[in-house]
Amino acid sequence: MMTQLPALYEEWNAQINVISRKDMEGIWERHIIHSLCLGGIMPHRPGLRILDIGTGGGFPGIPLAIAFPHVHFTLVDSIGKKIKVVQAIVDALGMSNVTALHARGEQVPGPFDVVVTRAVAPAQTLMAWTRKSWSKNPNAALYALKGGDLKDELKGLKAKCFPLSDIVEGEFYTTKYVVRIPANVR
Repeated sequence: MMTQLPALYEEWNAQINVISRKDMEGIWERHIIHSLCLGGIMPHRPGLRILDIGTGGGFPGIPLAIAFPHVHFTLVDSIGKKIKVVQAIVDALGMSNVTALHARGEQVPGPFDVVVTRAVAPAQTLMAWTRKSWSKNPNAALYALKGGDLKDELKGLKAKCFPLSDIVEGEFYTTKYVVRIPANVR
């Protein structure tokens, strides 16, 4: 299924701009592999419920759902045409572990064990949006793909940063991180 993603995104991107047209050539590095970096850090035990806030065209949720078919993913975006693309790709791949919702992240009540996101909002905002979303799982946490200098953004949070350069090689990943913030900081 993973190998089908570039062609599906190429087809949909011609109709609805879900990925920067200049990024289509780098879809593996900048979108698919970047999304999959979360899988090396976040839990993905069978039965977990994962919320992808601001999924856009389905990143990081679709690659993660392909990699972890035993986990249920809810992909949410406030832009309806992007969720239309997500649903079409999920349908084309025959995925049964994904629910696509046209909504704002803070409107989805959960419960979720894990929340993932990629370049959506500052960490404090993400935590505010998800305050009603968490399950009773004591290990529930937000896993955000972020880049750059995060010191100010993460101030006051019990965040842990995992450099993507420790996971995968390439210049694109040198200033990028997975940031883990426990749900119990709310």
